[in-house]
Amino acid sequence: MKKFLIPAAALIALAGGTALVAQMPTSAPGTKDVAKVTGGTYKVDGGHTQVVFAWDHMGFTNNMGTIAEPTGTLTLDKANPANSKVSVEFQVANLRTGVTKLDEHLMKPDFFDAAKFPTATFVSTSVKPDGATGAEITGNLTLHGITKPVTLDAELYGAGIQPMSKKENVGFVATTTIKRSDFGMGYAVPIVSDAIELKIIAGFEKQ
Repeated sequence: MKKFLIPAAALIALAGGTALVAQMPTSAPGTKDVAKVTGGTYKVDGGHTQVVFAWDHMGFTNNMGTIAEPTGTLTLDKANPANSKVSVEFQVANLRTGVTKLDEHLMKPDFFDAAKFPTATFVSTSVKPDGATGAEITGNLTLHGITKPVTLDAELYGAGIQPMSKKENVGFVATTTIKRSDFGMGYAVPIVSDAIELKIIAGFEKQ
């Protein structure tokens, strides 16, 4: 019987991985404890931030897609939350529905016209605290080269120290509904719904 030999480098890597796992916390480090939210400047955690959008297709189905990996910043004023600000930019090319032909169509002039308008942005203009963990965030949303005011209902999801980066992280969930025709994307309305439901999962890392 042949012996199966594991290379020394693999053993070292395995040992290192085991040590890393041993150092990981035994419970999720992020909590809804507002005391763990500190003021300052944060950058978007692009790997854990996405917009989920949903629409009605001819009254038969409620379909969904995502736009992920944005860039941007968040400024939190703990003493006066109303002074907080957020600015986020998404690359439209990052949009995915899971249906290749639909993704290709959404990039065309009928919808996003991504070649001409490659980015989507949201820049806050006001923040109105709502209870201990919520806020109404009003800002300018730009899609398809058109800017309209939008209000997000935001809620703290979690805050704390990220165990791998050792940096403070904070996350929010926000929701709103927009009309795509307001942004010059009225193709197939009303057969395909004008109203688009948005759920924003936003993660930030303190700088």
